[in-house]
Amino acid sequence: MPSPVSELIELLSLERLEDNLFRGQSRDIGTKYVFGGQVLGQALSAAQATMPEPRAAHSLHAYFLRAGDIEHPIVYDVDRTRDGGSFSVRRVTAIQHGKVIFFCAASFQEAERGVEHQPPMPQVPDPDDIAPADPIPPEVLATLPTKVQRWLDRAGPFEFRHVHPRNDLRPAKQPPFNQVWFRLGERVGDGPELHRALLAYASDFHLLGTTTFPHGISYYQPDVQMASLDHGLWFHRPFRADEWLLYAIDSPSAQGARGLARGQVFSRDGRLVASTVQEGMIRVVDDARVAGTVPAKD
Repeated sequence: MPSPVSELIELLSLERLEDNLFRGQSRDIGTKYVFGGQVLGQALSAAQATMPEPRAAHSLHAYFLRAGDIEHPIVYDVDRTRDGGSFSVRRVTAIQHGKVIFFCAASFQEAERGVEHQPPMPQVPDPDDIAPADPIPPEVLATLPTKVQRWLDRAGPFEFRHVHPRNDLRPAKQPPFNQVWFRLGERVGDGPELHRALLAYASDFHLLGTTTFPHGISYYQPDVQMASLDHGLWFHRPFRADEWLLYAIDSPSAQGARGLARGQVFSRDGRLVASTVQEGMIRVVDDARVAGTVPAKD
C-alpha cells in the first residue's frame, strides 16, 4: 500500500492533456467533498507547469465556488495571462461535471534582491517538546457522527503538533489564536515547486477552525456547517514542507455567517516563509440533519 505522503505527491502530479490543460485525481480524506487544500495544491501545480524557469510563485488568490466531487477527477484550465519582464500571472479555472468549482490567480517573479523585514516568530515550545496527540479511543470514536469518524479515523500525510491543544469534540470558548507545528511525514525531493504545492495543500488546515474558538463550537458538532469561501497565500522565503513549520493563526472577525482567519508560517529557525488569509462560511443550524450538506472544513 502506498504511504499517505506518496499518495499526496501523486495527487499533486497532474496529467497534462494539452499545453494549458491538466487533469488531477481526487481523494477522499474523510471530508465528504474534495478537500480545499487539494484544489489549491493542484491549481498551483498546474500554473507552475506553464511557467518558464526561474520564475517562482509568490502569491495565489482563490475562490471556492462549488463543492468538489471526490469520485471524479478535476480539469484545470490555465490561462497564460501575462509574461512581463520580471513577473508572470496565470489564471487557473477548475472544472468538474462541466461547471467551474474554483478559480485562482497566481503571480510569479524572477528572484531579486531587495529590502527585507519580518515580525519575530512567536515564542512557543519546540515541536520535539510537544507530544503527538493521543488517538481517540475506538469506543469514543464509535459514538461520533459518521462525518466526524471519517475525518478522525485516518492517517494523513502531514504531522501536526498543537502548541495549545483544543478538544474539538467538547470545545470550550477561548480567544481566536492557534499555533500548530506541522511537517510532511516523509522526506521528499528538493524541487521548490513541489514544496510550494505541498504548503498550498497544508495551508487549508486549521485556518477556518480558528474562527470558531470564541464561540465554543467546532465542525465536529452535528449542527455546525463550515466551508471555505476564498483563500490567499503568499510565499516569502525558501522552505521545505518536510521540515517543521509553525502555523501561527488568528481570527480578527466573525459576522454575517462568515469568519476571517489570518496565518503566518515560520520555519523552525524563525524565518517568515509564507502568509495566508481565508474567509469561510460558519452556520449553526436548527436542524442538525442538514449540517452535512456543505463541504467539510477543519
